[in-house]
Amino acid sequence: MIKTELFDLSGKVALLTGASRGMGRAMAQALAEHGARVMVSSRKLDACQAVADEINQRCGEQRAFAFACNAGYKEQLQALVDATHQALGPIDVLVGNAGVNPYYGAQLDIPDEAYDKTMATNVKSNLWLARMVAPDMIAKGSGSMMFTASVGAFVPSTSLGTYNISKMALISLVRNLAAELGPKGVRVNAICPGLIRTDFAEALWNNPEAERRATEEIPLRRLGEAEDLKGLAVFLASGASGYITGQALTICGGSHMRA
Repeated sequence: MIKTELFDLSGKVALLTGASRGMGRAMAQALAEHGARVMVSSRKLDACQAVADEINQRCGEQRAFAFACNAGYKEQLQALVDATHQALGPIDVLVGNAGVNPYYGAQLDIPDEAYDKTMATNVKSNLWLARMVAPDMIAKGSGSMMFTASVGAFVPSTSLGTYNISKMALISLVRNLAAELGPKGVRVNAICPGLIRTDFAEALWNNPEAERRATEEIPLRRLGEAEDLKGLAVFLASGASGYITGQALTICGGSHMRA
């Protein structure tokens, strides 16, 4: 049997936003299964608690905690970070997975309110969160931040224009944070999923055209599943990715390898 500590997260504390379902839930499960203690957060406490209970039942100990937080509000993010400190201690791993997309349609027609909400939640709130968590990692001289962007960042869209713009901006934020925090031992990367079969993206995958594209055009001939994010989250959180920072890693079944 081969034994390795490359993916061992024992003793690490991970904070996740947008973690009550879909990709965030899968990443929280994976981090806990590899030894981390995790704070699960999203807007609804009951949904977060259900995920935490599931993790604790599976891992056999108090590995997960829950906290309600709307990532679009700075004071709620600070309360989340404070609660994580109180329950678990300094933060080693940050997963910024919360995001919104309140508008589908032409870029020229988007209401100002929808544009501002998209950019604020998908970009500015992640800067807030990084700023709040960075001191823990700087003090230790190590840490990993990862933020969920999208392969949509790399292409134009006639229906998801502002969402895609926000994800490209998030990738730029990640690169700047990586440059600033790298000398202090902190790594920052972006996760760029393709079309993943989650509730958030149901309008995009639950139709005959998406099914056709998955079976005929995506090289792996299927849509992504939330569980496909597990390995990448553990990799980026662990020592296995110790020399990787400032990157936008795509997880898309090969659909955007030429983008």
